[in-house]
Amino acid sequence: MIILFKLLSVWPLWLLHGLGVVLGWLAILTSSTYRQRFVRHAGLAGLTRYQLLKAVGESGKMVLELPRLWLGPQVTVTWDGAEHVEGALAQGRGLVFLTPHLGCFEIAAQAYAQRFGQMGKPVTVLFRPPRQKWFMALMVAARQRPGLQTAPTNLSGVKQLIKALKKGDTVGLLPDQVPPRGMGVMAPFFGREAYTMTLSVRLVQQTGASVLLAWGERLPFGRGYRVHVRPLAQPLPTALPEAVTVINHAMETLVLQCPQQYLWGYARYKQPRTSA
Repeated sequence: MIILFKLLSVWPLWLLHGLGVVLGWLAILTSSTYRQRFVRHAGLAGLTRYQLLKAVGESGKMVLELPRLWLGPQVTVTWDGAEHVEGALAQGRGLVFLTPHLGCFEIAAQAYAQRFGQMGKPVTVLFRPPRQKWFMALMVAARQRPGLQTAPTNLSGVKQLIKALKKGDTVGLLPDQVPPRGMGVMAPFFGREAYTMTLSVRLVQQTGASVLLAWGERLPFGRGYRVHVRPLAQPLPTALPEAVTVINHAMETLVLQCPQQYLWGYARYKQPRTSA
């Protein structure tokens, strides 16, 4: 598999995305469980038929672009809202990036690392280690680059995030990722209760860090990506459940900007696993 990853990493992005569309349709046509979840989740957000059909192909693009992003030559990236990052970093209070499973969330961290991380403000991203040992080794090697660090989803990883924020650095989270049991609360997401992480709120409350919303738009025909950055529309409430609800609403707002690039097949409403 590593050899396949290396082979795909030199392919042009337009070709990988084209094959990704095929992969997305194969996945939804061959798995009734995945298909039913995909359609059900998209329906909660009120997607049109056109948006739903587009989303099928975009989910496949997300998979096949990974080899290029992890191991291949740099891709074209533009920014929309970089001034918000500059302003937040100038405050020196640390910065929490919140990014949903929207578009290419890999590119958001890479783009930050290249533009800001190598200038003394690295980003640490939280990730859940995969079960496959070969994929774990590949992921860690690919994500460890100048200005970009990784932290596992355990106590040591949380301590790493807190340390980074107290130094005035940046951390990146996927707040719509289902956390282990005991690390979240129930909060509405597109009108349905979803077990939602509290870590993002706790990090901000404990360190006084700034909060920004970010996502990487996948441009058509392999033309690269555009990283969008926006401030949180309202301050986070002090009470934990209300603060988590505000974050979920912010994620909904981002998703609805480009719903065809959201990962609707992700099991967002599943029961949390027991923490190891």
